[in-house]
This record gives sequence, C-alpha cells and structure tokens, in this order.
Amino acid sequence: MKQLIILSIVLLTGFFSYSQKEESKTSVSTFYFIRHAEKDRSDANNKNPHLTEIGVFRAEKWSEVLKNISFDAVYSTNFFRTRETAQPTALKNNLDITIYDPNTIDAPSFLKENRGKNVLVVGHSNTTPAFVNAILGSHKYEEIEDGNNGNLYIITVNNEDISDTLLYINN
Repeated sequence: MKQLIILSIVLLTGFFSYSQKEESKTSVSTFYFIRHAEKDRSDANNKNPHLTEIGVFRAEKWSEVLKNISFDAVYSTNFFRTRETAQPTALKNNLDITIYDPNTIDAPSFLKENRGKNVLVVGHSNTTPAFVNAILGSHKYEEIEDGNNGNLYIITVNNEDISDTLLYINN
C-alpha cells in the first residue's frame, strides 16, 4: 500500500511538472511589427493610396525576410497600403488578414488573444511604434521617419518577461 501511495505521488508530480512545461512552451508569443511599404504620393489629397511599384517589391521582400517564421495571425490597419504590405506574408502562411483599429486596440487584450502565437502587425509611421510601446508598457520608441520603411520591431513575451529588438532591414 505504501508503495502504491509513493508511486501515485511520483506520477502526479511528473504529470504536474509536464503540464507546467507544456504550458510554458505555449506561452511564448512573438510579435513582428512593421510599417507599410512605400505608398503612392502622386495625389496629396488621397488619404488611402495604394503601394508604389517599389512598395509592392518591398512587401514581397518582407515576406522573404519573414519566410522562416510560421505565423499564426497577420494584422493590418484598414488601408490599402497596409493590407498590400501584409498580403504576401499572409498568403505564404495561408492566413486571412485581421483588420485592427490602432486607435481602439487594447494591448492587454491583444496579448491575451495572441498568447503563444507568432504574429505580424502592419501599421504606420506613428501607430507602429505606439503599439509597440503599449505592448512594452513604456515609451521607448518614437515615430518612424517618413522615408523609413525598413524598421522591424520584434517583441517576445514569455509569461511576464518582455524583450524587444529593433532591426533595420533595407530590403
């Protein structure tokens, strides 16, 4: 009887240890934030321009840069230029683009919904660093300069630990 109790304790301890390890594996989330590629500036009054040829090329290059990442979700604001930037990566991952409003998105809810996932987020020169800052809980990054379409912010969330990296990729 004593051996049965000891065996039960060992098995339960192993089960709980395994369950905690499995939970910690799935709790790592990685977010990749980019600004849209080059937009058509030929009509200053057009608030929703498409990408230029160079922008389309950059969007394709982003999908190449990110090709070894299996994305679980791709988010974009509801503008032609951001959706067109996100589209090649979404297609390579067989994903639909999830539209988000940068003015109303709640960072804690976003983190909770995407726990354990790899996520691409495409925004703008002002909304991308603002969203990254909201995830970090501090004002670390300034708005992106207008001619810069090459910033890649990588945010990794592992339980309560958050790390960030900013890369510049002139693809």
